[in-house]
Amino acid sequence: MIRRRSGTMLAAVLAAGCLLTSACSSGGGDGKAKQTSNAFYEIFVRSFADSNGDGIGDLNGVTSKLDYVKSLGADGIWLMPINPSPSYHGYDVTDYYGINNQYGTMEDFQRLLAEAHKRGIRVIMDLVLNHTSSEHPWFKNAESEANSEYRDWYVWASKLGGDVPADGAAGPAPWHKVGSDQYLGIFWDGMPDLNFDNPHVREELIKVGQYWLKKGVDGFRLDAAKHIYGDFKTTANSKSVQRKNQAWWQQFRAGLNEVNPNAYLVGEVWDTTAIVGPYLDKALNSAFNFDLAAQIIAVAGSEKATDIGFTLSRVHEFYSKNSGGAFTDAPFLTNHDQARVMTALQGNVNHARMAAAMLLTLPGNAFIYYGEELGMTGNKPDEQIREPFPWSSKSDNSSVTTWEPNNQGDIAVDAEDKDSHSLLNTYRTLLSWRKQEPALRSGTIASYETDNESVVSYLRSAEEKEEEKGKEKEKQLLVLHNVSGEPQTVELLAATKSQPTVFKKLLLATDKSAKLEGSKVVIPAYSSVVLSP
Repeated sequence: MIRRRSGTMLAAVLAAGCLLTSACSSGGGDGKAKQTSNAFYEIFVRSFADSNGDGIGDLNGVTSKLDYVKSLGADGIWLMPINPSPSYHGYDVTDYYGINNQYGTMEDFQRLLAEAHKRGIRVIMDLVLNHTSSEHPWFKNAESEANSEYRDWYVWASKLGGDVPADGAAGPAPWHKVGSDQYLGIFWDGMPDLNFDNPHVREELIKVGQYWLKKGVDGFRLDAAKHIYGDFKTTANSKSVQRKNQAWWQQFRAGLNEVNPNAYLVGEVWDTTAIVGPYLDKALNSAFNFDLAAQIIAVAGSEKATDIGFTLSRVHEFYSKNSGGAFTDAPFLTNHDQARVMTALQGNVNHARMAAAMLLTLPGNAFIYYGEELGMTGNKPDEQIREPFPWSSKSDNSSVTTWEPNNQGDIAVDAEDKDSHSLLNTYRTLLSWRKQEPALRSGTIASYETDNESVVSYLRSAEEKEEEKGKEKEKQLLVLHNVSGEPQTVELLAATKSQPTVFKKLLLATDKSAKLEGSKVVIPAYSSVVLSP
């Protein structure tokens, strides 16, 4: 039997009112609040939609599919790198102020922004600041002239003196020879690391962020955020390195605030809660919750519940202390660097359904990697995790990209769109729940004890305005997920001092045969219910 910890809400309440404009309901022109889902859809432009028949996805292709994003229920998109780059993925930038010409023009990008905002969809873009491409003019100049003004924009072994550390934090050998010297590139030789001890580098990269905010982007996903100074395994997590990383991101945030104080920053800090926390202090709004992603997939795959509510409430308590309450969690399942959800769950669509249900009933800005909602599969090498998006099962569909083979079989939007029981329509249902109930997308999370090893349960709470009185009042919901293939019955708890709420109404259910009889809830196999007082 699993024992759940009941008790008071351990998660700290997010800052009063809207923490971020981009993370809260915003007022419309009619003075009424717009419904939001606080969900971002991650798009690899090269694979998403082709508008001109060259086989490569482009910005106009993304624009043409914004109504699909809207119909899914997401109200944000994250564009993987769109800057010029010599590689297919774009994580080695040659021009921070430009658009990859395979994806289109600046005018195309501005049109995408305008059309997205017209639909209430926020746009954040990948910003790769830890390193440039080795083809960037800065580096080409630096490697060719020892006295170049850009020489000190990168890190050279000759300037370190003494022993040169060889334990690259990312795995490969970190030093790469040019002439009689070596430059640092912890990911590979095509990505030389920038020298953030150089104030000119810092100033320039702040200008880059400001430039795109002025263009109208709503924020950034920050690649390799903990590697600004995290170059070597032996020092990456040292206090001094962490402080230097934190100081840089605080400086970056301060620079962005001059243009848009509400710009949303979510960082890739692939590490433990203890490492992530300091990045949320006057710097990042969010960091992707990698530990939570692994936990959700493990629960869905094993069909064995864990106390996500307790674990996450403690994480949020820690993040709140580090940020003064000014943080937003960023839960997700997988991304462009990991095996796809359906592959991780060995092709079991019911397990994928339950992973989605857990993700989309948790607080914060939920991130969905394109194709998760269809059950796309894929594993390393990376190209197979980033395959063309299957818009149609018809071979003559012009929107489908062809830069990489499509190994998705019969999976396609048009087929799942018509199937009310498809994974796609499950995602739509869950995202509609987030729009309907603020307590499912923001606020706090806490444990709820059921003693059922097949049922994941947690409490969700958020402040909601009472329409008639215009006052804020806390609304609490109980979320129950039956992650097993058998129906489960849960006996609801009687009121206690630590948990006085009694849940009497079956508010939402993914399976219509779910029922509440007195204090007993019957939850069909592989389904979820939400109860209210």
